[in-house]
Amino acid sequence: MNRLTAKRNAHVARKRRVNKAVRKGNTRPRLTVYKSLKHIYAQIIDDDSGRTLVEASSLGRDLRDQLKKSSDVEAAKAVGAALGRKAVAREITKVAFDRNGYAYHGKVKALADAARAAGLEF
Repeated sequence: MNRLTAKRNAHVARKRRVNKAVRKGNTRPRLTVYKSLKHIYAQIIDDDSGRTLVEASSLGRDLRDQLKKSSDVEAAKAVGAALGRKAVAREITKVAFDRNGYAYHGKVKALADAARAAGLEF
């Protein structure tokens, strides 16, 4: 097994462990985060029905023109704020945060803090 395969396997294991802990006995919708090298995405999912309730990303029409760079911490803050505004508009205030195996710092923390500032509780 090479280094990249080991790194990917470790991320998948963290992702499963975090996801299992978030879903266990939870009735709240789940706010999940995905980040690629170019963009950051966030969505609120109702696990009971398997539907996405609200989504925001650095590719969205409302954010695409405002951002200088779509993969930095400022973009993550903008995505978190947009997601929080959309969720509060749809009367979603309490969610469970699924960091999707990523460490809780940098972009993930910035997105979470911006979503909290916009009115989400987790």
